[in-house]
Amino acid sequence: MTVEEAMLRLAHVTKRYPDAGSAEDAPVLNDLDLEVRRGERVAILGPSGCGKTTLLNLIGTLDRPDAGTIRLEGRELTTLPPKELAEVRNRRIGFIFQLHHLLPQCTVLENVLLPTLACRNEVLRDGAPERARRLLKRVGLEQRMRHRPGQLSGGERQRAAVVRALINEPPLLLADEPTGALDRASAEQLARLLIELNQELGLTLITVTHSLELAHQMGRILELRDGTLHPVERSS
Repeated sequence: MTVEEAMLRLAHVTKRYPDAGSAEDAPVLNDLDLEVRRGERVAILGPSGCGKTTLLNLIGTLDRPDAGTIRLEGRELTTLPPKELAEVRNRRIGFIFQLHHLLPQCTVLENVLLPTLACRNEVLRDGAPERARRLLKRVGLEQRMRHRPGQLSGGERQRAAVVRALINEPPLLLADEPTGALDRASAEQLARLLIELNQELGLTLITVTHSLELAHQMGRILELRDGTLHPVERSS
């Protein structure tokens, strides 16, 4: 895959954290490479503590690597100043976490619209309320948009978080254990929703998960091991 073909490209990315048992920092990610095409679905597997969330945080510009480059849509992210990085996070990347992080005092609709407050695109911002209602209807929350998070089920709260992640129409969606806190039925429903949104909106989806069921619904599965990514062969 060439740089031009890749929507996202990580090259020689290394991230270290202090090691209490050593005078040197320990590498969590070590000379890691990753290329993802536009519209692709990628699952990243690996044991707890192997660096999966660290990798998503680097891709999502929530942290910076100690070495290497990260390019999104041809734009080098590791050298951008904080103000430009904040705009990339707001407009080009959507985040879904294991815990929904909805504000309890706000309604579902208000929570969904929060990312638009920092959006500098007036057309996108002005159209956000109608877009929010359309997306909430799409995920089955049309009758719940005036409810507060405490009045929703776990699956409903996570679906609201998905809509919040999509409200500024980002081309890249990062999901960190999105089904980890859900019961089986809600997890299956959310997995179907993410795949349908990937297909309908052309979203590029990268999900970190312990769920083999979710991983096998992605187009490509990678395992994070010893600081680098390795392809996982599907069983026939």
